[in-house]
Amino acid sequence: MRVLVLFAHPVETSFNAALHRVTVEALRASGHEVDDCDLNAEGFDPVLSRAERIDYHDLAKNRAFAGAYVDRLLAAEALVLVFPVWNYGYPAILKGWFDRIFLPGVSFRLANGTLQPTLRNIGKLAAVTSYGGSRFKTILMGDPPRRHFKRALRWNVKPGAPATYLALYDMNRATEAGCKSFLAKVERVMQTF
Repeated sequence: MRVLVLFAHPVETSFNAALHRVTVEALRASGHEVDDCDLNAEGFDPVLSRAERIDYHDLAKNRAFAGAYVDRLLAAEALVLVFPVWNYGYPAILKGWFDRIFLPGVSFRLANGTLQPTLRNIGKLAAVTSYGGSRFKTILMGDPPRRHFKRALRWNVKPGAPATYLALYDMNRATEAGCKSFLAKVERVMQTF
C-alpha cells in the first residue's frame, strides 16, 4: 500500500521524531511504499496566501501553489499523521497543510452548495501523537485534534476507512519506561497497518 506519512515537528531529536522514525521503519518493514513527508525539513509554508484564497474555488487555478503536495496526497492509499499536540491543536505547519492541500476538487467538491467528499483513494488513516496534558484535561478541552481526525478528516476519505489514533497523554510527566512502551505500541500497530 502507498502510505503518505506527514510528520510535523521541527526538532529532529524530539520524542515525536522518534515516533516518526519508528512509524516509517515499521511501515517499510511491513512492505508498504512510504512517502515520508517531513513538513519542516521540506520547508512547507503553512500560510494560505491572499492569492491562494482568491483562487481557492477555481479548480483550474487552486492547485498552482501546492500542486506537488496535492499529487502526493492523491497518489496515496493511506495517510498517517505524526505530530505533537500543542495548545490542544495541531502544530501550525500541519493545520496549514490541511488548509492549503484539502482544496475543492481534491478532498471535496461543492454541489448545489453542499460539500461532497472526494478523497476516496485514502482507505486507511492513522495518527501518532503525544499530548502534554492528561487525558482527563484533554477531554475537558474537547480534544480538538482527535475530533478533527476521527470526524472531519475521516469524512473526506473512503467511507468506512479505519482510523487508528495512537496517543501518549501526559507527556510532561511520562517516564522513560512509559515512552519506550508507547514506542513499542506504535511499532506493533504500524507493523500490522
